[in-house]
Amino acid sequence: MRIGIVCYPTFGGSGVLATELGKALADKGHQVHFITYQQPVRLNEFNANIFYHEVRVPTYPLFDYPPYETALASTMVDVIINNQLDLLHVHYAIPHASAAYMAKQILLKSGKSIPVITTLHGTDITLVGRDKTYAPVVTFSINESDAITAVSDNLREETYKSFKIEKEIEVIHNFVDVSRFSKKGIDAFRRVIAPNGEKILMHASNFRKIKRIEDIVRIFANVVKVVPSKLLFVGDGPERPMAEGLSRELGICDHIRFVGKQEQMEEILAIADLFLLTSEYESFGLAALEAMAAGVPVISSNAGGLPEINIHGQTGYLGAVGDVAGMSKHAIDLLSNDEKLRIFKDQAREQANRFDIHHIVPQYEALYNRFLFTQG
Repeated sequence: MRIGIVCYPTFGGSGVLATELGKALADKGHQVHFITYQQPVRLNEFNANIFYHEVRVPTYPLFDYPPYETALASTMVDVIINNQLDLLHVHYAIPHASAAYMAKQILLKSGKSIPVITTLHGTDITLVGRDKTYAPVVTFSINESDAITAVSDNLREETYKSFKIEKEIEVIHNFVDVSRFSKKGIDAFRRVIAPNGEKILMHASNFRKIKRIEDIVRIFANVVKVVPSKLLFVGDGPERPMAEGLSRELGICDHIRFVGKQEQMEEILAIADLFLLTSEYESFGLAALEAMAAGVPVISSNAGGLPEINIHGQTGYLGAVGDVAGMSKHAIDLLSNDEKLRIFKDQAREQANRFDIHHIVPQYEALYNRFLFTQG
């Protein structure tokens, strides 16, 4: 198959999933064409079956805001025609699904029909999509897709609740390449972070308010009083200055490291003992799944799709959003008992295997084949 993948090229979950899916499809012999405004961060190795097409947006004094959606639709048309694509798979509804609809209508005028599959990832539905400014376009473009998928059961339910969707939404869960995360931690690296054998806690995100970064800092402040430990913050975003200020105020800044955005998460997760994810909402929780694939138990909120992957009392613990005391108690309990921690690490890795890339990618291939057959 010749597949066009449209996504955001950043560190967010939708871009990561789209890129990893494209790489996996290319490894299976499919020709994959990424269409976006810059090279995706996870697209960092050569594959003869992968092509990248940059969306260029000309700037004119007439426009206060460059018309990216129009440029994206035009680029889609160009790539589809010149590379004879069989289908388009767009990730994140805004503006990719609406741009795909426009491209499809343009192509129909020249006698070419192409299936469009839209994958919903989370904030395109639960945050941005609910804005009255965008809601009519989001609803229309989703309904005009030939197939709709969501990355969790929870997101499927939220979409039906928030929009008048007239079609079936199929759940194809997020996935992880377990083999990639099955690495042994580098002792020298661990000693740099925890020179006295401290436990290492970790959080990775885009540091937006929805991630409740303050809760992470306060949980760690409770943990470090009882268990000698260090905290690694991976990523960056608007809440980082607050987190740095709060850590100084609580007197724990010497135990916290901000390491910024990292592409090789498997190297960092390999030295972690516990992953913290206290979000107000997660449609799925890909960061938590990657941690579990590395054998790292997760303390998380019970929001959104997180209970679909993090099993309370087995792969980690779930707590109500904002329950700093409860999540601190569970973290201390786990980190204070090495045998229990070892068991949870094994169980986390076992649970991640259920979402391994080799189980999930064939579900997308089956979906593609179904719609190509329908079109043909």
